[in-house]
Amino acid sequence: MDRKDKFERFKALHLRDKAFVMPNPWDAGSARLLSSLGFEALATTSAGYAFSVGKRDSFAGLDRDEILENAARIVGATALPVSGDLEDGFGPDPATCAETVIMACDAGLVGGSIEDATGNPDAPIYEMSQAMERIRATAEAARGRSFLLTARAENFLWGRPDLADTIKRLQAFSEAGADVLYAPGLPDIEAIRTLCREVDKPVNVVMGLSGKAYSVDELSKVGVRRVSVGGSFARAALGALMRAAEEVSRSGTFRYADEAMPGAEISRLMSQDHRDTRV
Repeated sequence: MDRKDKFERFKALHLRDKAFVMPNPWDAGSARLLSSLGFEALATTSAGYAFSVGKRDSFAGLDRDEILENAARIVGATALPVSGDLEDGFGPDPATCAETVIMACDAGLVGGSIEDATGNPDAPIYEMSQAMERIRATAEAARGRSFLLTARAENFLWGRPDLADTIKRLQAFSEAGADVLYAPGLPDIEAIRTLCREVDKPVNVVMGLSGKAYSVDELSKVGVRRVSVGGSFARAALGALMRAAEEVSRSGTFRYADEAMPGAEISRLMSQDHRDTRV
């Protein structure tokens, strides 16, 4: 399946009546594992990648080249469509965001998200006109490149729990050319329902963060079309590692190995010729 075919398949997933789950591998190995489980698309996670290389998930801690190099390795490890966590586009200027999208296409990604967060705690969210220009520039760069653009409104992650403003921003991003809309950190199912009702593009919701977790069926019923998990799978893996290490350190026992994946199964998944033939 070439990149254009992957894009068409990815785009079609957003048109179904039921939401699909797009989990977030943090490296090529986790991408191969997730590809074996019947998922239909994957997305990268800047948080998960940062944890894997001993960094914080921050604007200052991660640069564009390393994020896209990791994304390219994930693309190479799976036959599934892969969307990229492109953070804030790696710069405030619309032209920089557009360049990021072009580079993401070159890395093999068939989609990606751009945030409206600045990384500046004193002014954490871009002013509306600049945020729109950034999305407009990335949408123009994506045109004709088989790339599905997701626009993220970050209010709820940066101490601005204003649903009306979040909806207004997503409506503006849709007008500027975004294909999918995403507001991480919404407080409850009613807020999710309201957002889905008020926008005209497919909505992505993230599960696995703090707060109540809703099922795919529950999210589908209120209008969600895509569910991601952000860095929560990576955190789950680190949690298992920490529990195993604490058992050994504190008790001197090794019962954790009873729940570990068999080496033969891991070898099968990681073999160089392994690809998920169900796509």
